[in-house]
Amino acid sequence: MRRTREHDACPGALQVHRAADGALVRVRLPGGMISARQLVALARASADFGSAALELTARGNVQLRAITDVAAVASAIADAGLLPSATHERVRNIVASPLSGRVGGTTDVRGWVADLDHVIQSEAALAQLPGRFWFSLDDGRSDVSGLGADVGVQVLGDYCALVLAGRDTGVRVERAEVVSSLVELAVRFVAVRENAWRVAELADLQALLPGVELGNPFPPVTKPPVGWIPQDDGRVTLGAAVPLGVLPAHVAEYLAAIDAPLVITPWRSVLVCDLDDAVADAALRVLAPLGLVFDENSPWLSVSACTGSPGCAYSAADVRADAARSLGENSTGHRHFVGCERACGSPPAGEVLVATGEGYRLLRS
Repeated sequence: MRRTREHDACPGALQVHRAADGALVRVRLPGGMISARQLVALARASADFGSAALELTARGNVQLRAITDVAAVASAIADAGLLPSATHERVRNIVASPLSGRVGGTTDVRGWVADLDHVIQSEAALAQLPGRFWFSLDDGRSDVSGLGADVGVQVLGDYCALVLAGRDTGVRVERAEVVSSLVELAVRFVAVRENAWRVAELADLQALLPGVELGNPFPPVTKPPVGWIPQDDGRVTLGAAVPLGVLPAHVAEYLAAIDAPLVITPWRSVLVCDLDDAVADAALRVLAPLGLVFDENSPWLSVSACTGSPGCAYSAADVRADAARSLGENSTGHRHFVGCERACGSPPAGEVLVATGEGYRLLRS
């Protein structure tokens, strides 16, 4: 689908979106990685100047809604080290295997995340990338390749498969060439995109990668890792699903109080990493009563929603409330509730139900 709107209004920390409930700020977290101190800064900014909740996005980023003082929030974000580039802040969209380097996988891609983020900020041309364009780094476990990033790699032994729009291109690159290959594709996309915002919208993929013949899509993963997750080094990661991706600011502060590395996943959950058993056990006892989900069989893992009313002026319903009410209904797969046909935040698999004003109809299955 080609975009009819030329201006890219995708929000950031400096260019905000004026939603029905006020200014919306989106903070990019390459690889979903965030420190406890940084999470506290976002939680307090939201409590002081916004809705007192953090929204976790399908690209492992964080949104703050209903912001009353955009300058103060931008300053807080910068002071926390989450705004390293004013020119490139909206294009640092990097999703990586969240458990990489800790549990499973065939290589630790965290170094690639840091290197790719640095090179993106150093390449002047990439300031012109649309804010919706994103990169993926899959460590070989096939958890993020199927999410449909514009350009990415999947580790395959000594080489990596080059991925476009969630599909294998058949092109293989050496590990040492991963970052340069992704940046080269992104620069080429800027040059050929015309009014396309995503790789899938290009009229001719050959202009981006000559000779490419896309293979089948990588299978999508729709559920996050949750619960008590033993790490390869003997420590523990706690995987906490966040119902509908809405993390109250006070709960975020409890997460930060553990003082451990945190990862926001593209399934709108949080990983609390590198814990010893005693700390993990104590943290679990505190966090579970706060509404975080640690049960892999919880119905919350099979439902999601866009913002809906009253935050979004386009929405025909309070889709989050309706999604919550649907938990007792029989369903065999994932369901995503949306307030209009833009279907924001839709996962790559499962049913998408769009509000009609008189109920819901199936938009996609």
